[in-house]
Amino acid sequence: MSTDNTTAAPREQFTGQVGFILSAIGSAVGLGNIWRFPGVAYENGGGAFMVPYLVALLTAGIPILFLDYALGHRFRGGAPQAFRRVKGWLESLGWFQVMICVLIAVYYAAVVAWAASFFVYSFGLDWGDDPEGFFFGEHLQLPKGAGVDTVLTFDFVAAVLIPLVLVWLVVIAVLAAGVVKGVQRANVVFIPLLIVAFAALVVRALTLDGAVDGLNLLFTPDWGALGDPDVWIAAYGQIFFSLSVAFGIMITYASYRRRRSNMTGPGLVVAFSNSGFELLAGLGVFAAIGFLAAESGTAVADLSIAGVGLAFVTFPAIVSEMPAGAFFGALFFGSLVMAGFTSLVSILQVVSAALQEKFALSRNAATIGLGVVLGTVSVFGFSTTTGLVLLDTVDAFVNNIGIVASAIFMCVFVIWLYRKGPELRYHLNAVSTMPVGRWWYVCVGAIVPVMLIVMLAQYIVTRINEPYEGYDTTYLLYAGWGSVALLLLGAIVFTLPRWRSREEFTAWPSYPVDSAAEQKGAVR
Repeated sequence: MSTDNTTAAPREQFTGQVGFILSAIGSAVGLGNIWRFPGVAYENGGGAFMVPYLVALLTAGIPILFLDYALGHRFRGGAPQAFRRVKGWLESLGWFQVMICVLIAVYYAAVVAWAASFFVYSFGLDWGDDPEGFFFGEHLQLPKGAGVDTVLTFDFVAAVLIPLVLVWLVVIAVLAAGVVKGVQRANVVFIPLLIVAFAALVVRALTLDGAVDGLNLLFTPDWGALGDPDVWIAAYGQIFFSLSVAFGIMITYASYRRRRSNMTGPGLVVAFSNSGFELLAGLGVFAAIGFLAAESGTAVADLSIAGVGLAFVTFPAIVSEMPAGAFFGALFFGSLVMAGFTSLVSILQVVSAALQEKFALSRNAATIGLGVVLGTVSVFGFSTTTGLVLLDTVDAFVNNIGIVASAIFMCVFVIWLYRKGPELRYHLNAVSTMPVGRWWYVCVGAIVPVMLIVMLAQYIVTRINEPYEGYDTTYLLYAGWGSVALLLLGAIVFTLPRWRSREEFTAWPSYPVDSAAEQKGAVR
């Protein structure tokens, strides 16, 4: 029996299936779809990469997405609440996922702010003939040797600080408006706009001179790559990182669906929409890169084809060479802003929901509180001259260690230790139109944890033997490994206080095994 003393407010709910699907797509489709997938595919077998990619989608991406959905929808809460209802002490795993969202949010907002600035720069092509010098020098004012032989600074850069503050103000306003009037409405507007804008950009890129050469580089298959285990690991990593699974987002979003809601059908729509957008991004990016290579006489291998360099160096160079470049530059950076913003909203909703549920806070109190605290950390950490270095480091460690470890813990504790797989599968089948077969146990109980354990072990060994990006080892101890330690510390600290909200909860629909056990207890 709960000892909590405050009755929780009625849980917010998405108004329907379309709102939920668009919100889930808005979370899954983010910056990584645009700037990570093309480079990963190019470096791991080109067209042949689609084989392990599809295998990874079917055996890891969709199954772990279903696991998130089942946990959130059956146990009716954000990550800490849902795991607490599985087993009391597992609440700490939920807070571990919340802490992942906290760290991601404070730096992700900075990237959205960069994209917003470049959206404005696009109209005048303000980067001129040297996009690289403009981005790293004039816009970020990154010191030479930053991260290698310099420490973090608190020299603020106005061009980053001002848009970063604006991003936080807007995202706080969206979250404060609630799930329906804020989160859902933002995604219903932005996701269709994102698809239309990016599709228009891709169509234009495909008509450029040299586009075919770029596409050939991306899609010409290197079938020999399929024998390389690292290619398969890269495929699982791409699927895993792009679907927004295993760090509370899909658990939280699923908890806002009505009890009688189809879960597996929308899950497939979200998963394939995410992959479809990645393929669309691959087409657009490599068509544009082929054009730039032809125009400048530069080899594709000499261009940045992934990450920050692709978005803020290579693409500005491309739009400078394109007819009507200002317009298409605005389309590209506008797409980045929309993709990044909807993902940022979903990340912060995880934090807000957890605070509301545990501490009986109102939506406004939780939203404003987290906005002020995280916004301040974000501004002080990432609007300085060394913000890029800190962002790069925290992102690498939190994603490759924190999120991967979180997924492993989910599978081990929920599926292996507490044997909740049959109950969660029963729940999905009871509310969904497309049944989940026994293959799901194999995926979430064996394939996913084995692949992720290999990924995690490989990354940790690499980081121990090779300092990330050649950065100073003392700096990495604090900024990199310190971020991982902060995840663990936060999970402990937030688990310790008692729950202040009380909500009468009964899992629905009733699981036959539980019902049989209750009947036996009543007879006795």
